[in-house]
Amino acid sequence: MPGCGKCRKCQVACPTDALDDEYVLDARKCISYLTIELKGDIPIELRPKMGGKVYGCDICQEVCPWNKFDWHGDMKGTSPLFGKVAKDVRIPDLERLMRMTESEFKEWLAGTAAIRIGRDRLRRNAAVALGNSRDPRAIRVLKEAVDDDSELVRSHSRWALDHLLSQLAAATS
Repeated sequence: MPGCGKCRKCQVACPTDALDDEYVLDARKCISYLTIELKGDIPIELRPKMGGKVYGCDICQEVCPWNKFDWHGDMKGTSPLFGKVAKDVRIPDLERLMRMTESEFKEWLAGTAAIRIGRDRLRRNAAVALGNSRDPRAIRVLKEAVDDDSELVRSHSRWALDHLLSQLAAATS
C-alpha cells in the first residue's frame, strides 16, 4: 500500500493471515467477513484462529500506525462508525448468547448493526469462541447446543466441543 513502506504490522497481527504481501485482503479468511457476512459454515481450518471473536474484528485497524482512531485510550469501547457500544454487546456473555431465544436476541440487539446477522449466525460464532476458550465451564452449553434446532449451530457446537475437549486434554497431559 502506498504510505505503508516496510510496515507489515497488519499482516503480522492478522490471526487468519487474511492480508497478503501486497496488502490485498482475502475476505474468505477475514474474521469480520466470517463472523458477519458468511451465511454458512466457517471453514474448519480458520475456527481455531478466530479466538473469542463473535462479531467482526479490528485487529488490522488497531495496529496500523496510520490509523488515527484511539482504540485503547479515551475512545476505548467506541466504534469509529457507530460511537459508544454497550459493554454487553462488545464483550457478550457467550453462554447467554448460546441460550438466547429469538425474542431475547431481537430485544438485546435492537437498534444495533449486529442484529442483521441473525440469531443462528451469532450463536454459530459464539460456539466457535467457546470452543477456543479453554474454559471447561463451556462444555455444558456446547453439549446442549449439539441438539439445537439449527444445523448451523449444531455443527459448529460439535466442532467446538471436540476442539475444547482436545485442548483441555492436551493441557492436562
